[in-house]
Amino acid sequence: MAAEDTTDILSGLTNQLPDRDPEETAEWMQSLDELIRSQGTERAQYIMRSLLQRAGAQSVGVPMVTTTDYVNTIPVDQEPEFPGDEEVERRYRAWLRWNAAIMVHRAQRPGIGVGGHISTYAGAATLYEVGMNHFFRGKDHPGGGDQIYFQGHASPGMYARAFLEGRLSEEDMDGFRQEKSREGHALSSYPHPRSMPDFWEFPTVSMGIGPMNAIYQAQSNRYLQNRGIKDTSDQHVWAFLGDGEMDEPESRGLLQLAANDKLDNLTFVVNCNLQRLDGPVRGNGKIMQELEAFFRGAGWNVIKVLWGREWDSLLEKDPNGALVDIMNSTLDGDYQTYKAENGGFIRDHFFGKSPETKELVANLTDEEIWQLKRGGHDYRKVYAAYKAATEFKGKPTVILAHTVKGYGLGTHFEARNATHQMKKLTLEDLKAFRDHLRIPISDEQLEADPYQPPYYNPGPDTPEIKYMLERRRELGGNVPERRVKHAPLHLPDEKAYEVANRGSGKQMAATTMAFVRLLKDLMRDKEFGKRIVPIIPDEARTFGMDSFFPTAKIYNPKGQNYLSVDRDLVLAYKESPQGQIVHVGINEGGSVAAFTAAGTSYATHGEPLIPVYVFYSMFGFQRTADYIWAATDQMARGFLISATAGRTTLTGEGLQHADGHSPILASTNPAVKTYDPAYGYEIGHIMRRGLEEMYGPDSEDPNVIYNIMVYNEPIRQPKAPEDLDVEGIIKGIYLLAPAKIDGPRAQLLASGVAVPWALEAQQILAEDWGVSADVWSVTSWNELRRDGLAAEEESFLHPDAEPRVPFVTKQLAGATGPIVASTDYMKAVPDQIRQFVPNEFATLGADDFGFADTRAAARRYFKIDSHSMVVRTLEMLARRGEVDAGAPAEAIKKYDLLNVNAGTSGNAGGDA
Repeated sequence: MAAEDTTDILSGLTNQLPDRDPEETAEWMQSLDELIRSQGTERAQYIMRSLLQRAGAQSVGVPMVTTTDYVNTIPVDQEPEFPGDEEVERRYRAWLRWNAAIMVHRAQRPGIGVGGHISTYAGAATLYEVGMNHFFRGKDHPGGGDQIYFQGHASPGMYARAFLEGRLSEEDMDGFRQEKSREGHALSSYPHPRSMPDFWEFPTVSMGIGPMNAIYQAQSNRYLQNRGIKDTSDQHVWAFLGDGEMDEPESRGLLQLAANDKLDNLTFVVNCNLQRLDGPVRGNGKIMQELEAFFRGAGWNVIKVLWGREWDSLLEKDPNGALVDIMNSTLDGDYQTYKAENGGFIRDHFFGKSPETKELVANLTDEEIWQLKRGGHDYRKVYAAYKAATEFKGKPTVILAHTVKGYGLGTHFEARNATHQMKKLTLEDLKAFRDHLRIPISDEQLEADPYQPPYYNPGPDTPEIKYMLERRRELGGNVPERRVKHAPLHLPDEKAYEVANRGSGKQMAATTMAFVRLLKDLMRDKEFGKRIVPIIPDEARTFGMDSFFPTAKIYNPKGQNYLSVDRDLVLAYKESPQGQIVHVGINEGGSVAAFTAAGTSYATHGEPLIPVYVFYSMFGFQRTADYIWAATDQMARGFLISATAGRTTLTGEGLQHADGHSPILASTNPAVKTYDPAYGYEIGHIMRRGLEEMYGPDSEDPNVIYNIMVYNEPIRQPKAPEDLDVEGIIKGIYLLAPAKIDGPRAQLLASGVAVPWALEAQQILAEDWGVSADVWSVTSWNELRRDGLAAEEESFLHPDAEPRVPFVTKQLAGATGPIVASTDYMKAVPDQIRQFVPNEFATLGADDFGFADTRAAARRYFKIDSHSMVVRTLEMLARRGEVDAGAPAEAIKKYDLLNVNAGTSGNAGGDA
């Protein structure tokens, strides 16, 4: 069989097969042409599909058609009537494009110079405006409204529309990118809900994250529907993306989920201007053909919008396909060059490639050739694509729209390699742009101050603005808009936390299991339980969460249509459309996207959900920190559970599973509160406080994520003490075990799995050396540091006020002697509080690569175990003259500290 020619991502159906009977071929082609003429393209599609199906059944080798010719997917005879007033929409679309460009230009005025992007919206204005006028439904729509992910660099266009709608003033427009200096009239550079919480819903400028978040938002909509929480059947998710952005792995990496879940409530609109920030996306190839093949192969419905209506008559006069052949073979780099030149250049270099095509445009002037638009600038073609996308059932849709970057901005901008970085227009550019858009602003107004040309807003009483506002009223109000009013959430009472407070008795249980038991009880709460969304990658059994399968069930919109291999087991794998667990597979990025959709449902849908994402700690902040930033930008709320935590606790897995640093990575995100609890009762109080902070009536800032480190090392979980310092647990440190003897004083600080080592060290110091050591459980080094830094800031800015003492300093105020801190993390984790503690301070840490070994051996290697704490304490006391000077060396020898096989801190057991 002849191999397919995929050199330029073409289908290659016939180009390498010999035609043994051209006359018969011509008869077949003539029959097809006659069918199209007499019965239209829709009937022809059915006949062709039927023939292909029959060919396959007869074992006729027909290659998969991954791409179609470089023409519009929707034939002219299948285009719907455009329902709007084309002239009115064209007029105010021109005003929008003017105001968007002028806002960025004015932001470059002398003394400000904060930049912005002019060209993206200029090229995409039609794509947005067709949606704004006819498709994008606001939150007052009876169906609940759509979710729209705007392309980050196109934000000036959304501000320009809000300006014409009366939502923003000129003063607001002049506050673009000046979020602190123009507070009260500031506009964020990109879609940013945290900066503009009433305006933007979805942050999108971190390339690639928008597409994956949009997919999981569409899935989350169906999840809400299937679980009976909210009717989302009339809501649609739109994601506007760039063709260059589609090179991000995240942009394409989750397409299969949308296809598998049949998310026909999702539409991607890829603005294919053929340009990256520095040059062509595929100068030697064809990015739209590549994307068509990729999306179609992933199971998506693909609609190409390549050419404007002016091309329809030319293509109709092209019976032999000469024009289509040139369209197919022209490289993207050449298409970009054509739009940077002129009509004469296009006549010679594009149409001039064959006598037939040159003759096609012989009667057109160079100006008419120049006005042959690309499809993404033709509102009829775009409308047809959007309508087809919203009506298509069974698959998600991608619309590939051919555009020109910097469209209409003039020869200095259009399709230039540097157009993305160009922030302002010359006086000549301003005048040409004004003339092109027919903006009623005089030369004198532009010349008066070229740095601040006027915005144009004819006022709310003009027919155009009335029309614009009426379209939005019919579609359900403002877009974009974010609202935070949500259904009431009844938080669990104290009974739900009893399992955490009573400990494990004689049974050994890791903190992961303590957490899972608590989560199970929270999910049983009649009012609250249904709001929890457990999110698990492919490790539920590792975390002991397989017990959730039979009762909570795994969410799958198709249900479970196969005979499960473990159907006879108590903990059988159960899938259901009403399943509560979001089981994402081996997919940490998708897990955070699912977390984001659920964690922002309180705003997106007015229905609060509590996502609880449980993951291998090493694959959390190390792999997905950028996605978590996007989640906090969107003000997600929920719990990240860093399970199998620690550099030495996960025994046999080794280097790439051994997490010694994620608390430091987590500390860089201001909205993430990281805790490292030692016991189940600490976890209970932390989770209760987290829920109160996210949804309690007295919360000062509900938009937080609680990150909790849990381990797989089984220990006896103690009961909660009667006089437990709950405030200390929440704020980060409390006295767990005061010294029981008199003697030289020391303080042992530890967190998480290291607390038992500290308790063992306390006993050894007392029994072998007569040292009196207190043991402190540090539940959050990160929060102690933030509190200390905040206290320093207050003192710095209010020098006349009584300085506030950091919480950790107050807690340790009466604790005398040196401090030794040990954790299962690198030294930088406990070192965060060093400056706030007046005592002499020493840190033990696992500051090397992880490796596979027993827990005891690994801890002895890193010198973080109980005996290492003992020796370090003795060294510090010896320097102070409080114990014998030879005690440290004697202890090293006594405990064989340099021998990794002599370690005793840690036991076997726990899933790895």
